[in-house]
Amino acid sequence: MTSFIFDMDGTLFQTDKILELALVDAFDRLRKLNLWDAGTPIDKYREIMGVPLPKVWEELLPQHSGEVRKAANEFFHERLIWNIQNGNGALYPNVEEVFKYITDNDHKIYIASNGLTAYLAAITKFYRLDRWVTETFSIEQVSSLDKGELVRSIMEKYHIQDGAVIGDRLSDINAAKANKLTAIGCRFDFAQESELAQADFVIEDLAELMDLTNGDILHANKVRRAD
Repeated sequence: MTSFIFDMDGTLFQTDKILELALVDAFDRLRKLNLWDAGTPIDKYREIMGVPLPKVWEELLPQHSGEVRKAANEFFHERLIWNIQNGNGALYPNVEEVFKYITDNDHKIYIASNGLTAYLAAITKFYRLDRWVTETFSIEQVSSLDKGELVRSIMEKYHIQDGAVIGDRLSDINAAKANKLTAIGCRFDFAQESELAQADFVIEDLAELMDLTNGDILHANKVRRAD
């Protein structure tokens, strides 16, 4: 049995469709509170997608207190969830087909995300991903906020020996490497070529996962363990 551990944002869920909407709302609120007097830093957010949210807000609001950052993040998440529940987001093409293919072939699917628990639950519920996903894990579940540790916790809980981590950013690739799993990079919206270059395989559509045989993944696992 091979286990597939997917990232959520920028891999399964097209975060781009709701990101700017929620970020604009969050910074409009900061402007109304006289806590921000510039434009909404959407490009900055795009650059740092894939890092834990406390670090995101340190980057977006470097001169502000922890209390202001926390309040901004909470409001931002409220708006993200509102947009999800109102159908403003979308899964990437072929998510459902690929998930069905994986589970029909007796493999397991997990999600490991830097997103917060309530946000991930909103996506999972709206798109009924629990039809195929064994369990969704949030970075909130590990104190280090390290994705490698999050993946390791999944492996320990479900006694995973072989598998792949599928994601669009370096944190996903590093999480695979740290746990001697196959790293599959997704050349999607937030991906960066310098990061994808470190993956074992790179795909441009999730449907390409159906062309990667179990042998391909197991071989990459063995190579990783030999390094």
